[in-house]
Amino acid sequence: MKVINVKNRFVPHWLNYKQEEVEQLIINKSQKGLTKSEIGTVLKDQYGIPSVKDITKKSISTILKSRGIQEQLPEDLIALYKKAVKLHMHVDKMKKDKHSIRSLVVLENRIKKLIKYYKQTKVLPKDYEYSLESARLVVKI
Repeated sequence: MKVINVKNRFVPHWLNYKQEEVEQLIINKSQKGLTKSEIGTVLKDQYGIPSVKDITKKSISTILKSRGIQEQLPEDLIALYKKAVKLHMHVDKMKKDKHSIRSLVVLENRIKKLIKYYKQTKVLPKDYEYSLESARLVVKI
């Protein structure tokens, strides 16, 4: 069995994009409002770029940070906010749906746990708190 070393990254010989071109594509897609994961998917599907890190030696988030483009909240937290807002709207309509009520409680606990982690890693400010109203403002549903 052959072991493949992941650290030895290489640019495929058939790829015609240079480092500057890939970075410019990332910045353009970010300015159009795409998230980091969406940018990676678009680069892979539409441009045939298998890995940004192989070409640029930097991740998408590092490239965006170096250009001064940063999201206000982490992408995974925004996704949880969207779920919470949708689930809360459902629970408001269907008051007897006990399973959804419990799911909402579990989801909000997961959000609070993630916020605590981001506070410790100094991604979010220490005084940041979760509330449904702030989640609705972020999600805009």
